[in-house]
Amino acid sequence: MTEKPILIVGRNGQLARCLRDLAALHSMPVVALGRSELNLEAHGELRRAIDPLAPSMIINAAAYTAVDLAESEVARAFSINRDAAAALADVAWQMNIPFIHISTDYVFDGTKLDAYEESDVPAPLNVYGASKLAGEAVVLAAHPLATVIRTSWLYSSHGNNFVRTMLRLCEAQQSVRVVQDQCGNPTSAFDLASAILQLSGRLLTHDRRAMAGIFHLAGQGETTWHGFAQAIFALLAHRGIRVPQLEAITSEEYRTAARRPRNSRLDSSKAERVLGIRLPLWPCSLETCLDQLAEGGIDAERNRAGWRQRNSTVSNHESGQQAATADL
Repeated sequence: MTEKPILIVGRNGQLARCLRDLAALHSMPVVALGRSELNLEAHGELRRAIDPLAPSMIINAAAYTAVDLAESEVARAFSINRDAAAALADVAWQMNIPFIHISTDYVFDGTKLDAYEESDVPAPLNVYGASKLAGEAVVLAAHPLATVIRTSWLYSSHGNNFVRTMLRLCEAQQSVRVVQDQCGNPTSAFDLASAILQLSGRLLTHDRRAMAGIFHLAGQGETTWHGFAQAIFALLAHRGIRVPQLEAITSEEYRTAARRPRNSRLDSSKAERVLGIRLPLWPCSLETCLDQLAEGGIDAERNRAGWRQRNSTVSNHESGQQAATADL
């Protein structure tokens, strides 16, 4: 009998690609559907598209993640992050299969002094965060045994993210300006994907009730965007790559359409206690990510940027949350 596949909703985002890569490495059957195969805004058609696949579970790694654009595309952000999430969770519930949904640190306003726990009251500052918070609620209402994972500052060797942006700027810029008053947990998408697949195995073989609800899962350790950039540039310089001058700026100096929380730190101790899952320290995972990029050719990655204004400065410290609109 053929083993039923895990369905990954979202095919080309960095988390989805890491899930696919790791699943292939471990010979796990998966099917990943992107925008061309699954229209997330046609909520009533999702069951019809998923039924023939007969998946063993669904991982929703798709989202509207254009944080600033969401301020003017409110309906679309909620259509994907809330309504599509609810429809997918309902499909999984009707099929009696596990459902994993990915959420964000942006459900919080960043005013807490310590790292956020799952029991803290959310208060999003922007439309993106509000749409993701609404998505959490409707997912758990539609599928009471769903697992919702909040993560933060996702990066990898795939897709649009802070690490790849900093790498490209090494070739393109002489100076880079990065916000230094926002802190969080950089999280490797590879580490998160590994944890999700580990969790998937348990959901398919154990009582799902203990694994239901909201869990924070982010890289261990914390830093600021400026500190993150410093760590990236230090590792690149050690590899003999020219790095630009790094300038720390405040959030007030880098105005964006959407407000960002000053504190995005997530306390992941519940995931370790209940699920037995703990992600590695972020500096170690960052080095692994740069190793993966080196295998693909760091020079090629830098030259792919297309920027040539060597005397300009750049403040785009969150490109990974501004470019993608449907995949994590």
